[in-house]
Amino acid sequence: MSDIPLARRDAIAARLMRGQPAVSTTLALEFGVSEDAIRRDLRALAADGLCRRVYGGALPVSPASTPMATRVDEARERKEALARVAATLVESGELVFLDNGSTNLALVKFLPADYRLTVATNSIAIAAEVVKRKDMQLIMLGGLVDPHVGGCVDANAMARLAEMNIDTCFIGACAVSVATGVSAFNVADAMFKRALRDAGQRTVIMTTTEKLGTRAPHRIAAVGEIGKLVLESDAPADAVDALVQAGASILQAAPLS
Repeated sequence: MSDIPLARRDAIAARLMRGQPAVSTTLALEFGVSEDAIRRDLRALAADGLCRRVYGGALPVSPASTPMATRVDEARERKEALARVAATLVESGELVFLDNGSTNLALVKFLPADYRLTVATNSIAIAAEVVKRKDMQLIMLGGLVDPHVGGCVDANAMARLAEMNIDTCFIGACAVSVATGVSAFNVADAMFKRALRDAGQRTVIMTTTEKLGTRAPHRIAAVGEIGKLVLESDAPADAVDALVQAGASILQAAPLS
């Protein structure tokens, strides 16, 4: 009998890892236990960093809740597959904005070499990669650096952003959900991303599959308000269909070989 709570907890954890929310009342009925037992399970999973407790249950934790420096080397091949597709959305002579984010960092090496691009960014890591390329100009937005975000999202950065006529902006997303939209963990970062959404003629978000169906506290936009969502090839068909029904325009990366 002692293994049953652990097996139940593992089953709940597996659902959270797939991006599914956990509702205490539903799980109690399914497993034939009390809601208190489910709440104990969710508390344990939250203590392990596998979910975020909310009223009535728990939500999956987006992988973007970790600092930018931690995420740079994670899932590199998957992010590059997204970046290859996203790079095709850029047109010659554009002012392109790359927001903070490890997937946007992966985009730098796939931007076309002969397009005479100007790349603006508020990310230290992205600026360091762009400056290595001799075929494009770099504009770095300054201000107070937020070490968790990996760049500048303060009033100075916002003021500089307001002066720009951006053609295509790539917005970093912490979480993507039909119900709660595109969201971020940091309030200043979310404010900057909302301003970036409004400043760009075209908006693009690249997101790895594990961010789908997750949420963060600060809303940036509804999924239908983003010009293009670039998803991985393994994004669940039901999740893709739900995004399309919510007004999203979807591109998908090629499968990894």
